[in-house]
Amino acid sequence: MNIAVNTRLRKEEQPEGYEMLLFGILNQLTKKFPQHRFFFIADKNHTGDMPFPSNVSFVVAGPKTGSRLRLQYWFNFKLPAILRKHKADVFVSMEGICCLRTKIPQCLLISDLRFLQAPGLIKKMQARFLKKNTAAYLAKAKSIAAVSTFSREVIADRYKMNGADITIINPVINEAFKPMDWKEKESIKERYSEGKAYFLFSGDINGNSNHINLLKAFSFFKKRQKSNMMLLIAGKADAAFKKELNTYKFRNEVLLLEHTDATELAAITAAAYALVYPVMYADFALPPLQAMQCGVPLVVSNTGALPSIFGEAALFCDPASFKDIAEQMMLVFKDEDRAGQLIKAGTALLQHYQGDKTAELLMWSIQQAINN
Repeated sequence: MNIAVNTRLRKEEQPEGYEMLLFGILNQLTKKFPQHRFFFIADKNHTGDMPFPSNVSFVVAGPKTGSRLRLQYWFNFKLPAILRKHKADVFVSMEGICCLRTKIPQCLLISDLRFLQAPGLIKKMQARFLKKNTAAYLAKAKSIAAVSTFSREVIADRYKMNGADITIINPVINEAFKPMDWKEKESIKERYSEGKAYFLFSGDINGNSNHINLLKAFSFFKKRQKSNMMLLIAGKADAAFKKELNTYKFRNEVLLLEHTDATELAAITAAAYALVYPVMYADFALPPLQAMQCGVPLVVSNTGALPSIFGEAALFCDPASFKDIAEQMMLVFKDEDRAGQLIKAGTALLQHYQGDKTAELLMWSIQQAINN
């Protein structure tokens, strides 16, 4: 079977962690099903460092799709010819957009519902485009998948669909993220935090990261607890945040790590006292899942898909309240038994995040598209 997959990366329009989500799932899928041929279609050369098996071919098909007009041209006029050329039996769109001008069956993965749930976090033109066209995409698709139970429920409710017809495709967590022993943790802390314990925020600093309230929460925590705990932020930051950090009262106890590879990030995550992830909205959340796989307690927002994803495996905070974020940080800091319960619950939850299962569910959804 020839399976064509859309792997274009409009990074500025995708939710945090989308690239890692996309290629993590596809890596498992292509390895699990070597009998099928996969064509990864993009508007520029693939520059990722993730290796793929020999049954994967990369197809570059411009022009780049920076505007809404070019995006529609690419999907509705450029893509059908590519699918015919490579004799595709099915097309898998990994970013919620279908081709409306092909008869080839399509499997549609919805991974971003900000345009419905948090439109203020994306560009107005992007939100309007998706609000206008998503109903048509869902109608055109022969099978539909989502990245969480929450996303499935939102889609089913908004577009009057049967939720049972939407397959849940869980993210794949990189195997580099794993628990560390005490000696390894101490070595990482010596390297990055002067040997001190630290909270970690993992992810780029942007409109969704809620970094102002995170810094305020850390200040509140420091004043109340009088501890030498540090805060590490692993992700890219703009000049505005760096300027703000320079005037922050506890700036000497905050470390910004902008250029970490997967191995380094895994080590920093595993050695953290807890991951604090007070984002404004998320349909999926790779940093907390990575920390959970490392056996690290979680403090995450009570918004979007996060409560349905983590359940009893996290402490939940109101991202709009820095005091509430700080209260949860203090709770996980003071109550070791509670932190241990979170880790235990996370270990049980990880049974749902196995690469083989994810690959099988996505292939089932692809087969459904063909059968329908």
